[in-house]
Parts: sequence; C-alpha cells; structure tokens
Amino acid sequence: MTQIPINADPRLDLVLEREIDVPVEAVWTAWTTPSSLPEWFVPKPWTITACDMDVRPGGHFRTTMRSPEGEEFPNVGCYLEVTPNSRLIFTDTLLPGYHPSPKPFFTAVLELSPHGQGTHYRAVAIHGDEETRKSHEQMGFHEGWGIVVDQMVAHIKANGG
Repeated sequence: MTQIPINADPRLDLVLEREIDVPVEAVWTAWTTPSSLPEWFVPKPWTITACDMDVRPGGHFRTTMRSPEGEEFPNVGCYLEVTPNSRLIFTDTLLPGYHPSPKPFFTAVLELSPHGQGTHYRAVAIHGDEETRKSHEQMGFHEGWGIVVDQMVAHIKANGG
C-alpha cells in the first residue's frame, strides 16, 4: 500500500518533529499497547484512567484523561491507517467503524522512521479550520505533546527499550 504524503498546512495543522534516542519498534509498541499508553500519554500530573484500543483501520481507541482536579475527559475515535513501525493515523472526527462524530476536533498522524539507533518522530495534528487549530495551539499543543514525547522516551527506557 502506498502511503499518501502528509503535507502539513500551517493554517490548519500543528507539527511536532524531533529525533529521539529509542528505536522505532519501541515507539510503535508504546503507541499501540493499551497497558503502555496510560504510563506516558498525558503531561503529568494529568493521568489516563481508562484505555481501550483496537489498532486496525476502522478500529477504536478510547481513553479517559483525568485532570489534577479530578475532572475526567473521555475521548473516543477511530484508526484510519495502521502501518506497523511507520505510520499511525487516528481521529476523533470519526467514531469506531467510521461513523461521523458529533463533535470533531482533530486527526492525528504519527510518522516514525529510523534515525541512527533512534527514531525520527513526527506528529501532525490536522484540524478542520483555523479556529480549531488556534484553539489547540493555545491549549498548549507544542509544550504538551513535547512533554508527552519526553515521558514516552523515559517510559521506553525504563522498560528496557
């Protein structure tokens, strides 16, 4: 299957790109294992209190984020593309089974490629309009997703990856 290139549109999309010193396979496992994701997926002191995944196109992801104040935020969406150790695309624009979401926010593209002994990591948050992109940016996309990448790397290293 030929992958369609993801060319970020600065009006609509936010991008986080870096080189990380853990292998592609370990990053893939961290992103696709329900027991791993809650360990690193939200900036501390936030937590993930529930995580369920069916990692295949049309399959679901469900997470519940809990704020430090105890407020819970459920998230549900659908995987669009699953290319092991290379690319994972998921969205809350569609629900499991490709059913339309009543309140879409964004589509996430995770692209991984080997870089020396580590990984070139690229995450793109695709939004439907400029207002939503700006809102996501003001929520702290760059800082938050950057912290999450650091937490993921630390989690992988702590678990032998």
